[in-house]
Amino acid sequence: MELPPDIEFHQDIRLLIYRPRGLINEAALNKVINIIEELEAATQEPFNRFSDTTDTHEVELNLKYVIHVSLHRRLSHKGRAPVKSAILASDSSVVHYARLLALLTQGSSIKVQVFQDRKEAAQWLGVPIELLAAKPPAANHSG
Repeated sequence: MELPPDIEFHQDIRLLIYRPRGLINEAALNKVINIIEELEAATQEPFNRFSDTTDTHEVELNLKYVIHVSLHRRLSHKGRAPVKSAILASDSSVVHYARLLALLTQGSSIKVQVFQDRKEAAQWLGVPIELLAAKPPAANHSG
């Protein structure tokens, strides 16, 4: 599966990393949710998620959409092995929506936790912090 530049999947340690830049809106979240669901169907093995939203500067979401998506993910993941979803956030709007997601998925097999410290997120996910380190924006390389 060809992944967009803002998504990495580390099959060896069962971790998907999502690094949105700039704007987070319904189209961006639908894209990453579709990729997660395709990977879930293709691998049939659980994998954790890490979303690094520190390069996000604008959020265009609404409460109805976030509730709908949260309930959809909760139901579509029902009966599957538990997974962790760590969200690194500093923007107050992102923190707000991430906490709402955590609340709406409580009691499901998707455990969402919001972090403001990358090291704490790495510890919770059980992965090396270097893997979660911020990446510079993709540049045009000649050569």
